[in-house]
Amino acid sequence: MDVVLPCLDEAAALPAVLASLPPGHRAIVVDNGSSDGSPEVAAACGALVVHESKRGYGAAVHTGLLAATSELVAFADADGSLDLAELPAMATLLADADLVVGRRRPVHAGVWPWHARAGNAVIASLLRRRGLDVHDIAPLRVCRREALLALDLQDRAFGYPLELLVRAAEAGWRVREVDVSYGPRAAGTRSKVSGSVRGTLRAARDMAGVLR
Repeated sequence: MDVVLPCLDEAAALPAVLASLPPGHRAIVVDNGSSDGSPEVAAACGALVVHESKRGYGAAVHTGLLAATSELVAFADADGSLDLAELPAMATLLADADLVVGRRRPVHAGVWPWHARAGNAVIASLLRRRGLDVHDIAPLRVCRREALLALDLQDRAFGYPLELLVRAAEAGWRVREVDVSYGPRAAGTRSKVSGSVRGTLRAARDMAGVLR
């Protein structure tokens, strides 16, 4: 299974993240304009490195999806906050689902800033009103590559994960949500979303555009 890891200045996290990949999983690190040597670090750790010059989470994810070749593809943050060892168990659930997504469960208090947690809760509640029984915006997810390409997602910013859930529901996909561990980011890295109120508001703006 290919694992797409969008990356912007995650050099401090990448060695441990890539070392945690289960056997049989290939890392595709999509560099989105890093200035800290992230592409070189990823390549030295054995990852396939591709580049996306257009800034944006969705742009990086889509480029990684196009670079993937496996039937199943996973997506995760490259900051060390997610446990990639949980991916094989998630993939087995695709026997009865079209999309398996993670619901973050913080490993201890303080991992998930209040403003990011609150924004996530609001968006997830709006999704449930649309009939999609989820409580998170899919930071860790697994699906079939060809089916995801067929959804033809258009958002290239922070709204991409939300558009995925909305379009999946519209297409009648069977979406399965499972608990996943959510830990602190690797030292020396900073979240582009939850790392600041401004970042959270920017992501909320992108997601509001998707919901409209």
